[in-house]
Amino acid sequence: MRVQDLGFRRGERWLFRHLNIELRAGDFIAVVGPSGVGKTTLLSCLCGLLQPDEGSVSLSLPHEAAACAPEALRRNLGIVFQDLQLIQNADLLTNVLCGRLAELSCLRTFLGFPAQYKIEAFALLQELGIAREPHKWVCELSGGEQQRVAIARALFQQPEIYFADEPVSHLDSYYAGRVLGLLKQAAQVERKAVFCVLHNAEHIQRFADVALSLNPHDPADCRLRRLHRPTKEVNS
Repeated sequence: MRVQDLGFRRGERWLFRHLNIELRAGDFIAVVGPSGVGKTTLLSCLCGLLQPDEGSVSLSLPHEAAACAPEALRRNLGIVFQDLQLIQNADLLTNVLCGRLAELSCLRTFLGFPAQYKIEAFALLQELGIAREPHKWVCELSGGEQQRVAIARALFQQPEIYFADEPVSHLDSYYAGRVLGLLKQAAQVERKAVFCVLHNAEHIQRFADVALSLNPHDPADCRLRRLHRPTKEVNS
């Protein structure tokens, strides 16, 4: 992903300006900064959900002949929203399976998801400790359980780039490490890219390769800092 001179304004206030980033396969970038600085807005611009006021975002993926705008490659982007956007009156397994709806025809989904898909989706629920009742409705789950369902859905999608907006905000330390470990594994082993809003300094130091800091006092002062640390086991 190449970001050139990106800027976004809300009313008369610029949240960020002159932002330049190059995200490579295998990178894990943590977006940091105080609440209200524009982290969620930045992610929305990067994945094509919001149009910036200036600058551009382009993606170059292995199977594409030329660089494209993110909205043209939405199926290759795995997005974990703060509000999760799960189907509340559907079960856990169905919500995870929806990560690959773009791969299937309407007729195929009407007839049901392939058995292999169900096996893979169930394995992710097991990985995240929520496989005991896979046919339980999402609306009956706690906030932390719903957050893990949303993570499982994004992982099941197998995108080229993950955009995760505070994906561990409702999780205890064990499952926070588990989720970020799986995202780190996707980056290191599968050569995916990860763009993740994080607040916990320990998580940033442990999992991120680069920290992008947004400055609430100077929207043009967006700093990239590469993190140096010894190689560790990525799965928690």
